Amino acid sequence: MHHEKLFTNSKHQFIILNIAGWAGYCLSSYVGAFYWDKPITYYWVLFIGSVLGLIVSFALRPIYRLVWDASLATRVTAVIFGSYVCSLIWVVPYNLIYWELYKHSYRPDTWSGYFWGISNVYYIFICWSCLYFGIKFYQGMQEASQRVLKANALAHEAQLKMLRYQLNPHFLFNTLNAISTLVLENQGERANEMVSRLSNFLRYSLDNDPMQKVTLEQEITTLNLYLGIEKVRFEERLELNFQIEPKAEKALIPSLILQPLVENSIKYAIAKSENGGVVNLNAKVFANELLLELRDNGPGVELIDGHLPNGRGVGVKNTKDRLKELYNDKHSFVISNVEPNGLQISIRLPYET
Repeated sequence: MHHEKLFTNSKHQFIILNIAGWAGYCLSSYVGAFYWDKPITYYWVLFIGSVLGLIVSFALRPIYRLVWDASLATRVTAVIFGSYVCSLIWVVPYNLIYWELYKHSYRPDTWSGYFWGISNVYYIFICWSCLYFGIKFYQGMQEASQRVLKANALAHEAQLKMLRYQLNPHFLFNTLNAISTLVLENQGERANEMVSRLSNFLRYSLDNDPMQKVTLEQEITTLNLYLGIEKVRFEERLELNFQIEPKAEKALIPSLILQPLVENSIKYAIAKSENGGVVNLNAKVFANELLLELRDNGPGVELIDGHLPNGRGVGVKNTKDRLKELYNDKHSFVISNVEPNGLQISIRLPYET
Protein backbone atom coordinates (compact mmCIF):
# COMPACT_ATOMS: atom_id res chain seq x y z
CA MET A 1 0.00 0.00 0.00
CA HIS A 2 2.80 2.43 0.90
CA HIS A 3 4.64 1.52 -2.31
CA GLU A 4 1.49 2.23 -4.35
CA LYS A 5 1.10 5.67 -2.72
CA LEU A 6 4.78 6.38 -3.35
CA PHE A 7 4.47 5.85 -7.09
CA THR A 8 1.02 7.43 -7.53
CA ASN A 9 1.98 10.70 -5.83
CA SER A 10 3.07 13.21 -8.51
CA LYS A 11 5.73 14.80 -6.26
CA HIS A 12 7.30 11.42 -5.54
CA GLN A 13 7.15 10.50 -9.21
CA PHE A 14 8.98 13.70 -10.15
CA ILE A 15 11.72 13.09 -7.56
CA ILE A 16 12.22 9.47 -8.63
CA LEU A 17 12.28 10.27 -12.36
CA ASN A 18 14.56 13.29 -11.86
CA ILE A 19 17.08 11.29 -9.85
CA ALA A 20 16.91 8.45 -12.37
CA GLY A 21 17.45 10.87 -15.27
CA TRP A 22 20.51 12.52 -13.76
CA ALA A 23 21.87 9.14 -12.69
CA GLY A 24 21.57 8.07 -16.33
CA TYR A 25 23.39 11.23 -17.43
CA CYS A 26 26.18 10.53 -14.92
CA LEU A 27 26.46 6.90 -16.03
CA SER A 28 26.66 7.82 -19.73
CA SER A 29 29.35 10.40 -18.91
CA TYR A 30 31.28 7.74 -17.00
CA VAL A 31 31.19 5.47 -20.04
CA GLY A 32 32.71 8.23 -22.17
CA ALA A 33 35.35 8.99 -19.54
CA PHE A 34 36.25 5.31 -19.30
CA TYR A 35 36.61 5.09 -23.08
CA TRP A 36 39.00 8.05 -23.12
CA ASP A 37 40.86 6.67 -20.10
CA LYS A 38 40.32 9.73 -17.92
CA PRO A 39 41.94 9.91 -14.44
CA ILE A 40 39.91 9.27 -11.28
CA THR A 41 39.61 12.98 -10.50
CA TYR A 42 37.64 13.47 -13.69
CA TYR A 43 35.06 10.94 -12.47
CA TRP A 44 34.59 13.02 -9.31
CA VAL A 45 34.04 16.11 -11.44
CA LEU A 46 31.34 14.29 -13.42
CA PHE A 47 29.67 13.03 -10.25
CA ILE A 48 29.62 16.45 -8.58
CA GLY A 49 28.40 18.03 -11.83
CA SER A 50 25.52 15.56 -12.01
CA VAL A 51 24.55 16.29 -8.40
CA LEU A 52 24.66 20.03 -9.16
CA GLY A 53 22.46 19.49 -12.22
CA LEU A 54 20.00 17.48 -10.11
CA ILE A 55 19.77 20.23 -7.48
CA VAL A 56 19.40 23.06 -10.02
CA SER A 57 16.72 21.19 -12.01
CA PHE A 58 14.44 21.10 -8.96
CA ALA A 59 14.07 24.88 -9.37
CA LEU A 60 12.42 24.41 -12.76
CA ARG A 61 9.46 22.36 -11.53
CA PRO A 62 7.62 25.16 -9.62
CA ILE A 63 8.17 27.51 -12.57
CA TYR A 64 6.76 25.05 -15.07
CA ARG A 65 3.83 24.19 -12.82
CA LEU A 66 3.06 27.89 -12.57
CA VAL A 67 2.87 28.31 -16.36
CA TRP A 68 1.31 24.91 -17.15
CA ASP A 69 -2.13 26.39 -17.84
CA ALA A 70 -0.76 29.49 -19.57
CA SER A 71 -0.59 30.04 -23.33
CA LEU A 72 1.81 28.08 -25.52
CA ALA A 73 3.96 31.20 -26.06
CA THR A 74 4.29 31.70 -22.30
CA ARG A 75 5.33 28.10 -21.76
CA VAL A 76 7.89 28.21 -24.57
CA THR A 77 9.32 31.45 -23.14
CA ALA A 78 9.51 29.88 -19.68
CA VAL A 79 11.41 26.90 -21.10
CA ILE A 80 13.90 29.06 -23.05
CA PHE A 81 14.70 31.48 -20.24
CA GLY A 82 14.34 29.00 -17.39
CA SER A 83 16.72 26.55 -19.04
CA TYR A 84 19.24 29.33 -19.74
CA VAL A 85 19.20 30.64 -16.16
CA CYS A 86 19.66 27.11 -14.81
CA SER A 87 22.53 26.60 -17.24
CA LEU A 88 24.27 29.71 -15.86
CA ILE A 89 23.68 28.57 -12.27
CA TRP A 90 25.11 25.14 -13.03
CA VAL A 91 28.01 25.86 -15.38
CA VAL A 92 29.94 28.31 -13.17
CA PRO A 93 30.37 26.09 -10.08
CA TYR A 94 30.88 23.09 -12.35
CA ASN A 95 33.79 24.80 -14.14
CA LEU A 96 35.27 25.97 -10.84
CA ILE A 97 35.31 22.35 -9.69
CA TYR A 98 36.63 21.28 -13.08
CA TRP A 99 39.61 23.69 -12.89
CA GLU A 100 40.26 22.89 -9.22
CA LEU A 101 40.06 19.11 -9.24
CA TYR A 102 40.95 18.12 -12.79
CA LYS A 103 43.12 20.91 -14.20
CA HIS A 104 44.61 21.71 -10.78
CA SER A 105 46.66 24.91 -10.88
CA TYR A 106 45.64 25.83 -14.45
CA ARG A 107 43.15 28.68 -14.65
CA PRO A 108 41.32 30.16 -17.66
CA ASP A 109 42.80 33.32 -19.13
CA THR A 110 39.52 35.26 -18.93
CA TRP A 111 36.31 35.12 -16.90
CA SER A 112 34.55 33.70 -19.91
CA GLY A 113 36.40 30.44 -19.26
CA TYR A 114 34.07 29.85 -16.31
CA PHE A 115 31.15 29.76 -18.75
CA TRP A 116 32.86 27.19 -20.95
CA GLY A 117 30.46 24.53 -22.23
CA ILE A 118 27.30 26.52 -21.45
CA SER A 119 25.75 25.62 -24.83
CA ASN A 120 26.00 21.90 -23.98
CA VAL A 121 24.49 22.51 -20.55
CA TYR A 122 21.72 24.60 -22.07
CA TYR A 123 20.92 21.75 -24.48
CA ILE A 124 20.70 19.35 -21.52
CA PHE A 125 18.19 21.57 -19.70
CA ILE A 126 16.15 22.08 -22.87
CA CYS A 127 15.91 18.28 -23.19
CA TRP A 128 15.06 18.03 -19.49
CA SER A 129 12.27 20.61 -19.94
CA CYS A 130 10.85 18.82 -22.99
CA LEU A 131 10.81 15.54 -21.06
CA TYR A 132 9.09 17.22 -18.13
CA PHE A 133 6.31 18.67 -20.28
CA GLY A 134 6.03 15.46 -22.28
CA ILE A 135 5.66 13.27 -19.19
CA LYS A 136 3.26 15.70 -17.52
CA PHE A 137 1.16 15.90 -20.68
CA TYR A 138 1.08 12.09 -20.89
CA GLN A 139 0.01 11.87 -17.24
CA GLY A 140 -2.73 14.41 -17.91
CA MET A 141 -3.96 12.35 -20.85
CA GLN A 142 -3.94 9.22 -18.70
CA GLU A 143 -5.88 10.94 -15.91
CA ALA A 144 -8.40 12.31 -18.42
CA SER A 145 -8.76 8.84 -19.95
CA GLN A 146 -9.32 7.31 -16.51
CA ARG A 147 -11.94 9.94 -15.70
CA VAL A 148 -13.75 9.18 -18.96
CA LEU A 149 -13.58 5.43 -18.27
CA LYS A 150 -14.87 5.96 -14.73
CA ALA A 151 -17.69 8.17 -15.98
CA ASN A 152 -18.61 5.58 -18.62
CA ALA A 153 -18.50 2.81 -16.00
CA LEU A 154 -20.81 4.80 -13.70
CA ALA A 155 -23.18 5.54 -16.59
CA HIS A 156 -23.07 1.87 -17.63
CA GLU A 157 -23.84 0.79 -14.06
CA ALA A 158 -26.67 3.30 -13.75
CA GLN A 159 -28.15 2.08 -17.05
CA LEU A 160 -28.01 -1.55 -15.95
CA LYS A 161 -29.59 -0.76 -12.59
CA MET A 162 -32.32 1.23 -14.30
CA LEU A 163 -33.06 -1.64 -16.67
CA ARG A 164 -32.96 -4.16 -13.84
CA TYR A 165 -35.31 -2.19 -11.59
CA GLN A 166 -37.73 -1.55 -14.46
CA LEU A 167 -38.77 -5.18 -14.03
CA ASN A 168 -40.31 -4.69 -10.59
CA PRO A 169 -43.05 -2.16 -11.50
CA HIS A 170 -43.92 -4.15 -14.64
CA PHE A 171 -44.08 -7.41 -12.75
CA LEU A 172 -45.91 -5.87 -9.79
CA PHE A 173 -48.61 -4.44 -12.04
CA ASN A 174 -49.41 -7.87 -13.48
CA THR A 175 -49.30 -9.65 -10.12
CA LEU A 176 -51.34 -7.07 -8.19
CA ASN A 177 -53.89 -7.11 -10.98
CA ALA A 178 -54.16 -10.89 -10.58
CA ILE A 179 -54.52 -10.56 -6.79
CA SER A 180 -57.26 -7.96 -7.29
CA THR A 181 -59.09 -10.36 -9.59
CA LEU A 182 -58.89 -13.16 -7.00
CA VAL A 183 -60.26 -10.84 -4.30
CA LEU A 184 -63.15 -9.76 -6.53
CA GLU A 185 -63.91 -13.43 -7.17
CA ASN A 186 -63.97 -14.04 -3.38
CA GLN A 187 -60.95 -16.31 -3.56
CA GLY A 188 -59.39 -14.80 -0.44
CA GLU A 189 -57.25 -17.83 0.46
CA ARG A 190 -55.61 -17.95 -2.98
CA ALA A 191 -55.12 -14.18 -2.96
CA ASN A 192 -53.46 -14.39 0.45
CA GLU A 193 -51.19 -17.19 -0.77
CA MET A 194 -50.20 -15.11 -3.79
CA VAL A 195 -49.42 -12.08 -1.58
CA SER A 196 -47.22 -14.27 0.62
CA ARG A 197 -45.29 -15.65 -2.35
CA LEU A 198 -45.01 -12.20 -3.89
CA SER A 199 -43.44 -10.98 -0.66
CA ASN A 200 -40.85 -13.79 -0.77
CA PHE A 201 -40.03 -13.10 -4.40
CA LEU A 202 -39.60 -9.34 -3.93
CA ARG A 203 -37.48 -9.82 -0.83
CA TYR A 204 -35.19 -12.15 -2.75
CA SER A 205 -34.97 -9.95 -5.86
CA LEU A 206 -34.48 -6.66 -4.01
CA ASP A 207 -31.76 -8.14 -1.79
CA ASN A 208 -29.93 -9.24 -4.91
CA ASP A 209 -27.37 -6.75 -6.25
CA PRO A 210 -28.42 -5.87 -9.83
CA MET A 211 -24.76 -5.59 -10.83
CA GLN A 212 -23.91 -9.04 -9.47
CA LYS A 213 -24.17 -12.08 -11.71
CA VAL A 214 -25.63 -15.27 -10.29
CA THR A 215 -25.34 -18.91 -11.29
CA LEU A 216 -28.05 -20.37 -13.50
CA GLU A 217 -28.94 -22.61 -10.58
CA GLN A 218 -29.61 -19.54 -8.39
CA GLU A 219 -31.54 -17.89 -11.20
CA ILE A 220 -33.80 -20.95 -11.48
CA THR A 221 -34.38 -20.80 -7.71
CA THR A 222 -35.56 -17.21 -8.15
CA LEU A 223 -37.62 -18.25 -11.16
CA ASN A 224 -39.35 -20.92 -9.08
CA LEU A 225 -40.32 -18.24 -6.53
CA TYR A 226 -41.98 -16.30 -9.34
CA LEU A 227 -43.58 -19.41 -10.82
CA GLY A 228 -44.98 -20.25 -7.39
CA ILE A 229 -46.99 -17.03 -7.66
CA GLU A 230 -48.22 -17.90 -11.15
CA LYS A 231 -49.12 -21.43 -10.02
CA VAL A 232 -51.67 -19.90 -7.65
CA ARG A 233 -53.32 -18.21 -10.65
CA PHE A 234 -53.20 -21.01 -13.17
CA GLU A 235 -52.93 -24.17 -11.02
CA GLU A 236 -52.80 -27.18 -13.36
CA ARG A 237 -53.11 -25.02 -16.49
CA LEU A 238 -49.44 -24.08 -16.16
CA GLU A 239 -46.97 -26.86 -16.88
CA LEU A 240 -43.21 -26.34 -16.48
CA ASN A 241 -40.45 -28.39 -17.99
CA PHE A 242 -36.81 -27.62 -17.10
CA GLN A 243 -33.93 -29.50 -18.75
CA ILE A 244 -30.67 -28.11 -17.35
CA GLU A 245 -27.27 -29.75 -17.86
CA PRO A 246 -25.20 -29.99 -14.63
CA LYS A 247 -22.38 -27.96 -16.20
CA ALA A 248 -24.82 -25.25 -17.25
CA GLU A 249 -26.09 -24.88 -13.67
CA LYS A 250 -22.73 -23.35 -12.67
CA ALA A 251 -22.75 -20.74 -15.45
CA LEU A 252 -22.93 -17.10 -14.39
CA ILE A 253 -25.74 -15.01 -15.87
CA PRO A 254 -27.29 -11.60 -15.04
CA SER A 255 -29.77 -11.81 -12.18
CA LEU A 256 -33.48 -12.00 -13.08
CA ILE A 257 -32.74 -12.39 -16.78
CA LEU A 258 -35.15 -15.30 -17.28
CA GLN A 259 -38.13 -14.14 -15.22
CA PRO A 260 -39.40 -11.47 -17.65
CA LEU A 261 -39.12 -13.96 -20.54
CA VAL A 262 -41.13 -16.59 -18.70
CA GLU A 263 -43.61 -13.89 -17.66
CA ASN A 264 -44.01 -12.95 -21.30
CA SER A 265 -44.73 -16.58 -22.26
CA ILE A 266 -47.31 -16.91 -19.49
CA LYS A 267 -49.01 -13.62 -20.39
CA TYR A 268 -49.32 -14.24 -24.12
CA ALA A 269 -49.36 -18.06 -24.36
CA ILE A 270 -50.74 -19.60 -21.16
CA ALA A 271 -53.17 -16.93 -19.94
CA LYS A 272 -55.01 -16.69 -23.27
CA SER A 273 -55.50 -20.44 -23.64
CA GLU A 274 -58.40 -22.21 -21.97
CA ASN A 275 -56.31 -25.34 -21.56
CA GLY A 276 -53.19 -23.49 -20.40
CA GLY A 277 -49.87 -24.51 -21.80
CA VAL A 278 -46.30 -25.65 -21.31
CA VAL A 279 -43.16 -23.58 -20.76
CA ASN A 280 -39.90 -25.36 -21.57
CA LEU A 281 -36.47 -24.14 -20.46
CA ASN A 282 -33.38 -25.91 -21.81
CA ALA A 283 -29.80 -25.00 -20.94
CA LYS A 284 -26.52 -26.54 -22.04
CA VAL A 285 -22.89 -25.64 -22.59
CA PHE A 286 -21.36 -25.94 -26.05
CA ALA A 287 -18.09 -24.55 -27.44
CA ASN A 288 -17.50 -22.59 -24.22
CA GLU A 289 -20.86 -20.84 -24.56
CA LEU A 290 -24.03 -21.10 -22.52
CA LEU A 291 -27.05 -21.88 -24.72
CA LEU A 292 -30.46 -21.05 -23.25
CA GLU A 293 -33.68 -21.95 -24.98
CA LEU A 294 -37.10 -20.87 -23.69
CA ARG A 295 -40.10 -22.22 -25.57
CA ASP A 296 -43.87 -22.23 -25.07
CA ASN A 297 -46.68 -23.93 -26.97
CA GLY A 298 -48.81 -20.84 -27.34
CA PRO A 299 -50.18 -19.43 -30.60
CA GLY A 300 -46.91 -17.67 -31.42
CA VAL A 301 -46.81 -14.18 -32.87
CA GLU A 302 -46.24 -12.50 -36.21
CA LEU A 303 -42.70 -11.18 -35.97
CA ILE A 304 -41.51 -8.02 -37.67
CA ASP A 305 -37.88 -8.41 -38.82
CA GLY A 306 -37.30 -10.91 -36.02
CA HIS A 307 -38.74 -8.58 -33.37
CA LEU A 308 -41.98 -8.55 -31.44
CA PRO A 309 -44.55 -5.95 -32.56
CA ASN A 310 -44.61 -2.64 -30.67
CA GLY A 311 -46.43 -2.94 -27.37
CA ARG A 312 -45.66 -6.64 -27.01
CA GLY A 313 -43.03 -8.09 -24.72
CA VAL A 314 -41.83 -5.25 -22.46
CA GLY A 315 -39.83 -7.82 -20.50
CA VAL A 316 -38.25 -9.17 -23.69
CA LYS A 317 -37.08 -5.71 -24.75
CA ASN A 318 -35.72 -5.08 -21.26
CA THR A 319 -33.79 -8.34 -21.35
CA LYS A 320 -32.33 -7.58 -24.79
CA ASP A 321 -31.19 -4.14 -23.60
CA ARG A 322 -29.55 -5.58 -20.49
CA LEU A 323 -27.70 -8.24 -22.46
CA LYS A 324 -26.50 -5.63 -24.96
CA GLU A 325 -25.18 -3.45 -22.12
CA LEU A 326 -23.41 -6.39 -20.48
CA TYR A 327 -22.04 -8.37 -23.42
CA ASN A 328 -22.08 -5.97 -26.38
CA ASP A 329 -21.58 -8.15 -29.49
CA LYS A 330 -20.52 -11.26 -27.54
CA HIS A 331 -24.01 -12.66 -27.29
CA SER A 332 -27.06 -13.40 -29.40
CA PHE A 333 -30.78 -13.11 -28.70
CA VAL A 334 -33.12 -14.66 -31.29
CA ILE A 335 -36.93 -14.85 -31.26
CA SER A 336 -38.65 -17.27 -33.59
CA ASN A 337 -41.91 -19.14 -34.08
CA VAL A 338 -41.78 -22.94 -33.84
CA GLU A 339 -43.84 -25.67 -35.48
CA PRO A 340 -46.57 -26.62 -35.05
CA ASN A 341 -47.14 -23.68 -32.71
CA GLY A 342 -45.35 -21.68 -30.06
CA LEU A 343 -42.69 -19.05 -29.57
CA GLN A 344 -39.02 -19.72 -28.89
CA ILE A 345 -36.31 -17.45 -27.50
CA SER A 346 -32.71 -18.59 -27.98
CA ILE A 347 -29.92 -16.91 -26.03
CA ARG A 348 -26.19 -17.46 -26.44
CA LEU A 349 -23.84 -16.10 -23.76
CA PRO A 350 -20.14 -16.53 -22.95
CA TYR A 351 -19.72 -19.40 -20.51
CA GLU A 352 -18.47 -17.95 -17.22
CA THR A 353 -18.19 -19.58 -13.82
